[in-house]
Amino acid sequence: MTIPIRIFIADDHPIVREGLHALISTEASMTIVGEAADGEDTVRRVRELKPDVILMDLIMGKMDGIEAIERIKLEDPGARILALTSFTADDIVFPAIKAGALGYLLKDSAPQELLQAIINVYQGVPSLAPSIALKLFQELHHPEMPAGETNETLTEREVLILKHVAQGLTNQEIASLLVISERTVRNHVGSILSKLHLANRTQAALYALREGIARLDEPAKTVPPEQ
Repeated sequence: MTIPIRIFIADDHPIVREGLHALISTEASMTIVGEAADGEDTVRRVRELKPDVILMDLIMGKMDGIEAIERIKLEDPGARILALTSFTADDIVFPAIKAGALGYLLKDSAPQELLQAIINVYQGVPSLAPSIALKLFQELHHPEMPAGETNETLTEREVLILKHVAQGLTNQEIASLLVISERTVRNHVGSILSKLHLANRTQAALYALREGIARLDEPAKTVPPEQ
């Protein structure tokens, strides 16, 4: 039996939380383990519950969502956060991504888009609304975006793995494709982020696009099925 994805909802609007509850409860593969209406309570409850995926509103009282993301990621760098908001302004989008959100989805997205985004974030795959992805792509040459400046050179294997990360492959898929262990892939990804001084896979993917390591029009390679 598959263990459901444990989800935490952080939003200051009760009607939004109720709507998310109603949608997620239709999925046997997902379960809601807790919720909060402000950033401070979110940080505290996430620390206690350790959910698999956190749905984070960015505009909340006491502590906003961006600061909550930073606090959560500081305590648990592996936390997987999907920013769910109505705002597309640059001063909201980019700080959320830089703080460590693995996904960014607008509240007017289709229900199936949200459910797929939750699965993607749970699997460690960046998930961005198309309009947000376009904004980030346009920012690839902006000096304030992740620079990735480093005195350390990526190895040939790390460059290959970075390319696959940018193509949206999970660690498990990369491991299957390269015939190495998933743990080895995780170690390589950690080394890539450390060398490039980046916070997460989303920033790594943006770096790969900016540097020409990967292209938006280049599909991910097909992962061979398990024998």
